[in-house]
Amino acid sequence: MNSFKADLHIHTVLSPCGDLEMSPDAIVQRALAQKLDIIAITDHNSTRQAKVIRKLGAAQGLKVFCGAEVTTKEEAHVLAIFEEDDDIDRFQEYLDQHLPNIMNDVKKFGYQVAVDENNDIVFEEERLLISALDQTVDQIEAKVHELNGLFIPAHIDKFKFSIVQQLGFLPFDLKVDAVELSHRTTKEEYVNKNSYLKNYTFVQNSDAHFLEQIGTAYTLFNIKNRNLQEMKLALHNQQDRFILNSPF
Repeated sequence: MNSFKADLHIHTVLSPCGDLEMSPDAIVQRALAQKLDIIAITDHNSTRQAKVIRKLGAAQGLKVFCGAEVTTKEEAHVLAIFEEDDDIDRFQEYLDQHLPNIMNDVKKFGYQVAVDENNDIVFEEERLLISALDQTVDQIEAKVHELNGLFIPAHIDKFKFSIVQQLGFLPFDLKVDAVELSHRTTKEEYVNKNSYLKNYTFVQNSDAHFLEQIGTAYTLFNIKNRNLQEMKLALHNQQDRFILNSPF
């Protein structure tokens, strides 16, 4: 087995709250400087910036997965992470179909642009990406798993936009691959206050919106290869694969 350092929650210039310095090459260089082996690009309700970063990362030995931080109808944030182009494209179609027609106010929220490897703008999203989809958390989970992705409720310890905050609890029948904690707490501290979650797998990621945040929280995957199937086995503690969280 190999140990791979992963940060699976990174935003780019496409996210309205993402810093303008979060360009494809800058993200790859910062991830490499932080000695990350795996990252996932998870902009709000869009996958459109991820493939360029995956291409740049592959050329330099960094494994990049494409995904999104999706806002559910309940206004909870969940991570959806994919590997294959067909699955990514179909999930983008799903996001486009269910994102409401609320226009972005650039002065209030900032630009929502995707750029190429030369930082030239190739797309601008006119709809506000931080809006909630018209899909429930159960519907989104079903779609993610239908498309062979990882489904991870995001930063469940936060007081805003976490599934625990929005619903009051994590539904026992929700099929999650893991749940995410922010850097502000540890699994031990959180489970001590929420003992019903003691048997869940917890990951930690940076939720980076600025370059200096990339890699400040991470998860170690003990797996054979850097692919989504191996990572899923580790998250479910199967076939001798397992994970370790950031040593804060």
